[in-house]
Amino acid sequence: MFPILEKKQLAEAVYSVVVEAPDIARRALAGQFVILRLDETGERFPLTLCDWSAAEGWIRLVLQVVGRSTRKLSLMEAGEGILDLVGPLGRPAEICAGEHVVCVGGGVGIAAIHPICRALREAGNRVTGIIGARTDDLLILEEEMTAVTDELVLTTDDGSRGIAGRVTWALEELLKKDPVDLVIAIGPAIMMKFASAVTRGYDVPTRVSLNSIMLDGTGMCGTCRCEVEGKTRFACVDGPEFDGHAVDWGLLLSRLDQYKEEEEIARSLP
Repeated sequence: MFPILEKKQLAEAVYSVVVEAPDIARRALAGQFVILRLDETGERFPLTLCDWSAAEGWIRLVLQVVGRSTRKLSLMEAGEGILDLVGPLGRPAEICAGEHVVCVGGGVGIAAIHPICRALREAGNRVTGIIGARTDDLLILEEEMTAVTDELVLTTDDGSRGIAGRVTWALEELLKKDPVDLVIAIGPAIMMKFASAVTRGYDVPTRVSLNSIMLDGTGMCGTCRCEVEGKTRFACVDGPEFDGHAVDWGLLLSRLDQYKEEEEIARSLP
């Protein structure tokens, strides 16, 4: 059992959960994730590590309520426990040095890109962050992202905060005026697809973190398979970070939609 130390709401349907998990905290690296099972009847589902402390033995997860399991986790409180927590899983993000890296985070993808920004900056890179959400009320972790970037650009779809428009628009404006060595984008699959399309036009290497449907997290089940450079890859063990210009986005998006009917039924259950 993994005790919940803190739970707080960051935005509508978005929550931060701090969990006691010393073994995971000691081994965690930027870009990795964990798989949870809340109780004996629960499903397994992945969440990317947002933060951790090896010294204090905790990890921080940020989730958006989209299904039955995330809804149940959002209702848990400090003092309750998570039955199973496996990790850290996946390959860590590749951390370069001495470059200008632009990190783009959309929605809860901001939580996933936060430790990557921190690792990049600690390695001596110039890090520009671009984070966005539909509205100001949904924009999360601004303070944390400011602390791990040299410059932070805010965007909202409705213009209620920062630049009016999508993160991809802000990304293109930056690429027009400032040399960039690498772009890392994490967020909804459609955002990562269009971010990769933008950077392709400027010939800037781009990495994305694929949010495939996942089950065991060890490469055994094949649920998270995706196609990169025309070859089948498993997001859990070959990724989750891949070359954004080499991903078959059409296939990924169609696979993300394949259980929509079952998800709707699960959400209706008590």
